[in-house]
Amino acid sequence: MKIERSFHSIDRYEFDFKLPKHFAQLDTAQDAWYYGTWASPKQLQMVNYAEGDITVKTAVDVFEFVQMMRDWHSWALGNSTSFKPGIDPGLNQDRIQEWRDIGLADLLH
Repeated sequence: MKIERSFHSIDRYEFDFKLPKHFAQLDTAQDAWYYGTWASPKQLQMVNYAEGDITVKTAVDVFEFVQMMRDWHSWALGNSTSFKPGIDPGLNQDRIQEWRDIGLADLLH
């Protein structure tokens, strides 16, 4: 897995709108104006924004990406008392199908 870190003095929502449309939001109980996480099965990437700090993790293959998503989900479950974390690909059926095709339909909202 490749990990890149950077800093951008940009609001989380502004950052969100600049991501390519194939990125889905990864919903957690911690989501706020200063924190957010997204992932793309097309690019095998997970992107995290925390107060301007950006971390991009890129998997070497789909198997590593699926494990990365399962690890994220386990972490998110462990950090929530009532919120159900999940992947929100929006209402676009093609984007939903991309997640289903790699075996992560059970994590979709």
